[in-house]
Amino acid sequence: MRFVHTSDWHLGRLLAGRHLTDDQRHVLEQFVALLERLAPDALLVSGDVYDRALPPVEAVRLLEWVLERVVLDLRIPTLLIAGNHDDGDRLGFGSRFLRAEGLHVAGSLHAIEHPLVLEDEHGPVAFHRLAYVEPEEVRVRLGVAAADHEAALKACLARAPREPAARHVLLAHAFVRGGEVSDSERPLSVGGAGTVSASVFDGFDYVALGHLHRPQTVAGRGHVRYSGSLLKYSFSEAAHRKAVLEVELDGAGAVTVTEHALVPARDVRVLTGTLAELLARGADDPGREDYVQLRLTNPEALLDPMGRAREVYPNALALELAGRRGGAGAGRAAPTRGRADLELFRDFFRAVEGEDLDPAQEAALREALAEAARDPDRGGAEGAP
Repeated sequence: MRFVHTSDWHLGRLLAGRHLTDDQRHVLEQFVALLERLAPDALLVSGDVYDRALPPVEAVRLLEWVLERVVLDLRIPTLLIAGNHDDGDRLGFGSRFLRAEGLHVAGSLHAIEHPLVLEDEHGPVAFHRLAYVEPEEVRVRLGVAAADHEAALKACLARAPREPAARHVLLAHAFVRGGEVSDSERPLSVGGAGTVSASVFDGFDYVALGHLHRPQTVAGRGHVRYSGSLLKYSFSEAAHRKAVLEVELDGAGAVTVTEHALVPARDVRVLTGTLAELLARGADDPGREDYVQLRLTNPEALLDPMGRAREVYPNALALELAGRRGGAGAGRAAPTRGRADLELFRDFFRAVEGEDLDPAQEAALREALAEAARDPDRGGAEGAP
């Protein structure tokens, strides 16, 4: 049995205020072409299909296009579960009559009770689907006092029928302890109560996980895997590789996993250096259109660094002043205030005029700063009773 495992599409996502729908369409076109070439027995999408419960129209249309191509044109059975970003009821709309076309959507925890069974030359493979659930939902719907996510997950998995003669595959959306996180994943709870142990998945031959955005195995278990997200969704993911997983399940339940990389229209990168260095580097950078975060090491203040950077990197989205002296409280104490302000004005003057203050200008500035330090409320308080 061969199937493809993917998750965390986050359709409708923004990166630093920039809509990523065109970028998502670009990689999904590659994804559909890959499925056409691989012709797998099934496609598994392990949650966070959308980025939010009420996705924008363009995200809904993009999902519709993908599912039409995969389910109707390629005739690949597709299993899809809701993640913590999705609204399970909305995602699962029409799921009963869509099954006839080969689309199996799990929007609620009760889908775990009804596995999809596919056959290969070795016999049956049962695909179990568990949509993301909160402990409170388990308490209300199942009457089980689940104190945390692990207890909730165990209560749901206990309802999964497991025939001894079949091999078993699970789709789930959870934060397994030991997994590597990034900034773009929404925490499932405060502290560690949202994490679960990999041992809750004992008895499954393959566990297709969603939630964490880096492709990875967890707890040294090669059959418990995150496929990772469709794209890099934060600058903390700049070093990630993004891929979908082709999984081959043999007759004994052993798995072989092959990663297939997806090539984005624009990469997400973090560039470090002085502004002058980055501008010079950008002149010959083949990735000038990438989404970039600038970590500037200039010790001096800069005039409109983002505007200047965007002349070379038009999709620069974030800027961090990594080289500035002092911290958030620098310049607040009276003994350092004048010196800090003088340094800032020197830098500003140099950026605007292209030269340093002459001695007369610096003397006049020192006098003005000293006067301001002696009477910080001057002007605003003049004439007050």
